[in-house]
Amino acid sequence: MVVKRPVAMTIAGSDSGGGAGITADLKTFEAHDVWGAVAVVAVTAQNTVGVQGFETLPAALVRGQIASVASDIGLDAAKTGMLASAELVSAVAAAVRDFGVPNVVVDPVFVSKHGDTLLADDAVGALREELLPLATVVTPNLPEVAALVGFAIDDRAGMEEAGRALAARGPKTVLVKGGHLGGEESPDCLVTGGGVQWLEGGRIPGRHTHGTGCVLSATIAAELARGMEPADACVAAKRFIEKAIAAGVELGRGVGPVDPGWPHRT
Repeated sequence: MVVKRPVAMTIAGSDSGGGAGITADLKTFEAHDVWGAVAVVAVTAQNTVGVQGFETLPAALVRGQIASVASDIGLDAAKTGMLASAELVSAVAAAVRDFGVPNVVVDPVFVSKHGDTLLADDAVGALREELLPLATVVTPNLPEVAALVGFAIDDRAGMEEAGRALAARGPKTVLVKGGHLGGEESPDCLVTGGGVQWLEGGRIPGRHTHGTGCVLSATIAAELARGMEPADACVAAKRFIEKAIAAGVELGRGVGPVDPGWPHRT
């Protein structure tokens, strides 16, 4: 019997080491029984110790990938990751708008887990002005949200202020991730039209954090594709990524990857 499955697209860069980017996103979609489609924005050479290089694809080809899937298969959700340049941000925003892509999750990837720059400085404005207003959910960490709102954040009050400021730019739901806060806790601040909710969680020790942002945002997109409400999808994603970090895969010499396939091994 043929079964219709929800479809989610990842619009992002590759990761040759398999821990982040479209590779991690597709693993996450599969773990949620969601069919994964892709629009490859960039191809990277990277592993657990860093990003050794990358090349972006032409903006027209990125748009063409989105158009091909949206016009035939259809999309129930999409997420963005590494977008690299202002031209590519603009192309993705235009495609999302032109093809009516629903349930868009924006993970504003500025740098890799190793500190390598993945978004040009002149692309921040395009991300803020063109893509964020189209987002159902946006999932910045503290350095990313600081760049988007224009002030530094180092505590819970700042996270809440930044989340509200970002929500005022158009996203229906903002999840400010608190992993960069010091201490034993790793709280996330969820800002919606209904107010602020704190998603509490303890910091999980270990080196397996590569791909956390990708897997979190991909989980939100998968749950949206399955019909979950945005705030509930963020809560579910928080719990999913905690287990993915705890199940980290022993690979490489550097920042090891989380395991989005943990449900198949429990």
